[in-house]
Amino acid sequence: MNHIIGAQTAAAMPAVKWLLVDEESAGQRLDNFLMRHLKGVPKTHVYRIIRSGEVRINKGRASAETRVETGDEVRLPPVRVSDKVAEKAARPAPGREFPVLLEDDSLMAIDKPAGVAVHGGSGVSFGVIEQLRQARPQAKLLELVHRLDRDTSGILLVAKKRSALKNLQDQFRERETGKTYLALVKGEWPAKLKVIDQPLHKFLLPDGERRVKVTTPEDPDGMRSITLVKVSQRLVGATLLEVTIKTGRTHQIRVHLASNGHPIAGDDKYGDFEWNKVLPKQGLKRMFLHAWRLQFNHPITAERVALQADLPPELKAYVDHAQLKTPSV
Repeated sequence: MNHIIGAQTAAAMPAVKWLLVDEESAGQRLDNFLMRHLKGVPKTHVYRIIRSGEVRINKGRASAETRVETGDEVRLPPVRVSDKVAEKAARPAPGREFPVLLEDDSLMAIDKPAGVAVHGGSGVSFGVIEQLRQARPQAKLLELVHRLDRDTSGILLVAKKRSALKNLQDQFRERETGKTYLALVKGEWPAKLKVIDQPLHKFLLPDGERRVKVTTPEDPDGMRSITLVKVSQRLVGATLLEVTIKTGRTHQIRVHLASNGHPIAGDDKYGDFEWNKVLPKQGLKRMFLHAWRLQFNHPITAERVALQADLPPELKAYVDHAQLKTPSV
């Protein structure tokens, strides 16, 4: 009996799949629709199977630009995913729910704890979105509307419909949202400094880690970044600030505050490292940055929504026990 070396058994071979397009996917380009369903398959391969005619819509050939419609049947040929993706599927993220501030049919707003990434990647195998999907297998769609740094706590929006995702992301891009954070910084923040309008430049360290720095308006790679600052409380050696961002750049608040001489407590990238060593002994064991308030227009009703996530217990306890600065007489 002849054996083909390296051949897979029939049971192990990927099979043809038929996908029924639902209302949420209607109007999507075929290539984008496929990439959502073929996670781990290289883009080049996705375009190759479309060009070859192996992908069919209602049994007919289609191009990458073809828009899928509700009720369409899409044929997916057998495809192999990378070992990395297969391994990830074999060891899914542990399901986890998070405190919910608002939820309806189109979106949910959660209060993200510090220390949890919003999604897997760059050394993190899973994040909030993977855990939510695992906890809610019946959910047709759960997608991040925006992002928060791993060590930042607070309000995070998740879309439950593709139409809501697009609407909300457009609002973030067009600066129609209101985003205010609470940040504890070193030293006495000057009362007169209320607007920071400094361009930011993103770059990579030799090890591939992202960093951001303030640059000049002439820098072609600089992105205009605007931060509004209001003093909330003055403590001994520190100031609690209400920080509203008008642009959503990577690490914007952290870099803007640090570049003005007042780094955020516990910031391991842009902070005062000597101060950071002292803080845990005083009861602060994380970065003091919290996404406190968020305003946006509801994607369905267009009504203005105002959310607030109170300071987490560990941050509130630190402020409560910190010595308030006595007003000068």
